Amino acid sequence: MLLSSSVYFVFLTGVFLLYWPLQRWRAVSLGLLLFANLYFYAKWDLFYLALIPAAALIDYSIGLRLASVKAQGWRRALVSASVVMNLGILATFKYMPFFLSSWAGITQTKAAAWHWTFPLGISFYCFQSLTYTIDLYRKDGKPVKSLLAHMTAVTFFPTTLSGPITRVMALAPQMEKTGRTLADGDSGRALWRIGLGLLKKFLIADYLAENLVNRVFDTPGLYTGLETLIGVYAYALQLYYDFSGYTDIAIGSALLLGLKLPENFNRPYQALNISEFWRRWHISLSNWLRDYLYFSLPGLRSKWKIFTYMNLFVTMVLGGLWHGASWTFVAWGALHGGALAVHHGWRAARGNPAPSQNFWVRLGARALTAHFVIFAWVFFRASSMENALEVLGRIASLTASLANISLAIAVVLGVAIVAHYLPKKAAEWCAGLYVNAPFYAQAAVLTLLVLAIEYVAVTGAAPFLYTKF
Repeated sequence: MLLSSSVYFVFLTGVFLLYWPLQRWRAVSLGLLLFANLYFYAKWDLFYLALIPAAALIDYSIGLRLASVKAQGWRRALVSASVVMNLGILATFKYMPFFLSSWAGITQTKAAAWHWTFPLGISFYCFQSLTYTIDLYRKDGKPVKSLLAHMTAVTFFPTTLSGPITRVMALAPQMEKTGRTLADGDSGRALWRIGLGLLKKFLIADYLAENLVNRVFDTPGLYTGLETLIGVYAYALQLYYDFSGYTDIAIGSALLLGLKLPENFNRPYQALNISEFWRRWHISLSNWLRDYLYFSLPGLRSKWKIFTYMNLFVTMVLGGLWHGASWTFVAWGALHGGALAVHHGWRAARGNPAPSQNFWVRLGARALTAHFVIFAWVFFRASSMENALEVLGRIASLTASLANISLAIAVVLGVAIVAHYLPKKAAEWCAGLYVNAPFYAQAAVLTLLVLAIEYVAVTGAAPFLYTKF
């Protein structure tokens, strides 16, 4: 059940209409949400009805013990059990073919026979679940006493496929609160975010993928260097609008149920440096890697600063591997890890100066950062290292032609760039205009959006890119 499909919105509407009349009874409304979550999992594969509740029950039990046990050795053993269980699930269902083919000397064909990956990516569940036990181990909060609230929070259906990764301790208390009502304007804001997500997905991301990006990366030899470069730029925009579009739909869906999820994007290609980029891109993952991986690595308290840079590199390599079991993702993570280490070292050597306020310096910094990120995206998108090098080779050929860049593609690219660099106040003004409009005007806008999607997306919705991670 894709979040961009008509089936999903029928499902969401049904949950919405049943949830609010039952909200006065906490246990009943939570039971409904849990049922909706498990139904969402079951639509992908019935296997999840055995795996996910069992794993969530174990983490809930570990959480209760962490709250009562004082001995540090036992606490460490408990949190280690949770980490091993969740990472074991992740490794078994996602990475075993990669490990077997890369290190065990087994052919790719035989390794594929071990491929137990089910249609739904398991990564976001595991990361979200680990926030609970690790936070309790660090004494950063109190355990969720209600098993029903814990199970509902950790399996919340809008975040299942691609996040945002939401701390259980932030989501469960919202669910446990009784007597909630849908605040004035929240329904309008929810519909605005959902509509915006659909616009990003169908009218920008899928259009660029279908008409340019996939063709360039599949057969780069058929395109000139300039067309290949434009295709790489288009992929950077496709990835952003696809993933941020999913986030918009997820946040809007949760808001319809009176629940607030964390923001995940903040105009990332406007970043002044690579560190700022990761404070703007996939914010929930960046925070997770920082809080639960980087700070857990050894050596951070050492007087030797080399550990800081090594840990940044290791964190990003592991973050790259999380995206997929492929050397291209390892290379992508290594590029970002190396860039972060260099940037932190450079700032430390200069005494951590404040960013320059000079317009041209800032413009140059933004352009340099964006182009490094776009260069690294080539490895992220490529099907293999050979494919990545072939794409880069075509760009380096310096051949020029725009025969394969149609006017429609140019217009979509232009709209995507302008929308990304639109001042934040302008974007907020547009949202406010929609939220404050009469219901019939809101309905008319959504109707026009649906008609535009029907006209442009003739091949239907492609899966969101991050659902495979």
